[in-house]
Amino acid sequence: MIIKQNRGRQWLKWRQRILIVMQVIGAGGCVWLFVALFSGEMGLSRYLSMRDHARNLEQELSALRRENTTLQQDITRLQHDPAKIEQLAREQLGYVRKGETVYQLVPDSAKKPESFSKP
Repeated sequence: MIIKQNRGRQWLKWRQRILIVMQVIGAGGCVWLFVALFSGEMGLSRYLSMRDHARNLEQELSALRRENTTLQQDITRLQHDPAKIEQLAREQLGYVRKGETVYQLVPDSAKKPESFSKP
C-alpha cells in the first residue's frame, strides 16, 4: 500500500490559481481567434470574396474553353471544307463563280435627301 503525503492548503491554493490563469488564457485565446476570424486581412469576409472570385474565374475559364473548342472546329472546317471556304470568299472577298452576274447598287448622287424641317 502506497501512502501519499498531504501537500497542504498552500498547494491547493497554488493549483487553483494556476487553473484560473490557464482558464483566463484559454478564454482570451478563444476571443482572439474569434476576432481574427471575422476581421483582419485574411478574415471570413475576405475568404468569402475570394471564393466568389474563384468561382467567377472558373466560369470564365469554362466559357473560354468552350469558345476555344468552337474556334478549333472552325479552323478544321476552314482547312478541310470547300463549301465553307467558298462561303467566306463570297462574303468577305466578293468572289463570284464563272457565269454568275453581279449587280451592284450605287446610290444616285443627283437626288439629295429631303430635309424634314417644318415650314
